[in-house]
Amino acid sequence: MENAKGRVFRYGENIDTDVIIPARFLNTSDPQELAQHCMEDSMQDINAGLPKFILRVNQGDIIVADKNFGCGSSREHAPIAIKAAGVSCVIARTFARIFYRNAINIGLPILECDEACDNIKDGDIVSVDFNTGIITNETTNQKFQAQPFPEFMQKIIAANGLVNYIK
Repeated sequence: MENAKGRVFRYGENIDTDVIIPARFLNTSDPQELAQHCMEDSMQDINAGLPKFILRVNQGDIIVADKNFGCGSSREHAPIAIKAAGVSCVIARTFARIFYRNAINIGLPILECDEACDNIKDGDIVSVDFNTGIITNETTNQKFQAQPFPEFMQKIIAANGLVNYIK
């Protein structure tokens, strides 16, 4: 499983699937089309006057959020939109359980780590070693320990999702 390194997009708590991919865009399952609308309704971004998320994110960037990321509906579109937008990893205090499962099923690495969420800021450069669970804030040179994925989950993510893993 490859490591991740990218610029952080920082979000608060209870980011629900309607914020990640608004329901009005669920008439497609095309990952690239979903990516175009990823985080489009984030009030945090709108209130800050920021351009659309898809115009700011680069391949490999990382989302860091507080608790209950991915709450709301069970739509698989949410982690698909995040991954297709180029995000290499999501780090949060906690994830909604169905989002956690959907993310692993489509091969999007996600890690829970309170300490990282306490210390990583928007715009920081962060690297993640998925084999050890070590999250490094390259900007501040701080290291945080998340629980690494078990080997079978690493294989699912490395295969780009459960369906590919089974094939």
